[in-house]
Amino acid sequence: MIPYKTILHVHKNAKQAIYLQLANQLIDLIKTGVLLPDTKLPSSRVMAELIGLHRKTIVACYDELLIQGWLVSIPKKGTFVHAELPLLKPNALGETHQSIPDTAGFKFYKRDQSNRILPPQDKDITYINDGVTDVRLAPIQEIAQIYRSISHSRTVAKYLGYGATLGNVELRNVLVTYLNETRGIKLSIDNIMITRGSQMGIYLATQLLINPGEIILVGETNYVSADYTFVNANARLLRIPVDEYGIDTKAVEVACQKNAVKAIYVTSHHHHPTTKTMSAERRLHLLNLAQEYKFAIIEDDYDYDFHYNHAPILPLVSHDIHGQVIYTGSLCKTVAPTFRIGYMIAAKQFIAEAADIRRYIDRQGDPLLEATFANFIKSGSLNRHINKTIKVYRKRRDLFVSHLNEMKEYFEFDIPAGGMAFWLKLKPKYNWADVAASARKHKLEIGEWQRYDINNNGHNAIRLGFASYNDEEIEVLFDRLRRTMEDQAVV
Repeated sequence: MIPYKTILHVHKNAKQAIYLQLANQLIDLIKTGVLLPDTKLPSSRVMAELIGLHRKTIVACYDELLIQGWLVSIPKKGTFVHAELPLLKPNALGETHQSIPDTAGFKFYKRDQSNRILPPQDKDITYINDGVTDVRLAPIQEIAQIYRSISHSRTVAKYLGYGATLGNVELRNVLVTYLNETRGIKLSIDNIMITRGSQMGIYLATQLLINPGEIILVGETNYVSADYTFVNANARLLRIPVDEYGIDTKAVEVACQKNAVKAIYVTSHHHHPTTKTMSAERRLHLLNLAQEYKFAIIEDDYDYDFHYNHAPILPLVSHDIHGQVIYTGSLCKTVAPTFRIGYMIAAKQFIAEAADIRRYIDRQGDPLLEATFANFIKSGSLNRHINKTIKVYRKRRDLFVSHLNEMKEYFEFDIPAGGMAFWLKLKPKYNWADVAASARKHKLEIGEWQRYDINNNGHNAIRLGFASYNDEEIEVLFDRLRRTMEDQAVV
């Protein structure tokens, strides 16, 4: 006989009703083979006496299992486990059953290229990043106030149902004005869709542009997440040299003469990872090449808002008159990564198709949050936030420069005119593998330095973000980095 008294346990203070707790435990006994098909259960009165519960609780439990189809009731005979239930592999009595195991019971394709290892965060360790905003500066209270105001309005219901895959109409209209004023992009609402960030825009563009084996041009050094997106689409990546003037468009021209090129990916404002700005000559040359050879330009403008020495250079899309450019940007990097709001701009025909395929991975964005940011931008709050953070980040950049100037025996670098990171090169006698290992002894985590050279160029450089550290944290970072490099010098 099944020892119900020892294997059935309920918690009277739990949120779930007692009869449901009991029902779920009996289901587990059936699934694990402890209660086999056609097994007769004790009557409700007997079961109540066995486990010390009120009979009405047992009746409610049995009724629930009858409704779900786990049990059947036969008049004058009793209550039985359904005889037609298929048997699952049984567990030994008392064995803990884990509903979802660690190992899948089927084959699937692994995407090893993007298997990044993120170290667990420890408050005593300084982590180098590749250039992210300081989320502590985000105007979270102002955003929350706008969000609450919309949530409490009489018209909030219109944001709570299904909406267009193109995104919130109000935000799209606001961005049409905002991007025209700040980036010189002459667009209409039909040219823009809201995304969950730049990465979604890159993914959608890739799905529409590239069939397996087709060619996309990328920099010899390039934004690694974009590379992974193209590789996972089975694109053929052709690497183009990058120098102090950005991607080499003469090399692009040669590649187009020899190959059928479908697209090129560029970060024209500040090349990722080297931070170099594409020259005006190369911008115009690239646009002409795109028209001549009929390829698309995916322009990822990930940090346009942060510039310190002069006004930002307008993006390629602002000069595009032939519909060659697909422009992606985001508010995530400007305000805080948690706010997954970006945009993609292109010809009306392309945007309509991108919105159609977006529904297969993400039916829509967050209309309520998008409406919040529409108000946030329209009120001038985004511009005020940008102006505030530019002053802070410029000061932090300059503090990094003063420290790096004291360490020129180890590093080579240029002062970035914008963005949130340095392109930091080790002198040839050092290597990042040794530096990273030594840094851990000084509570400094360099991170995945290898990802900056997935093409094995041997440039011996990483991105060193500066925007997310306050003055005290900068002093700690460089104290640890200095001690790390001193270790290297004596090896």
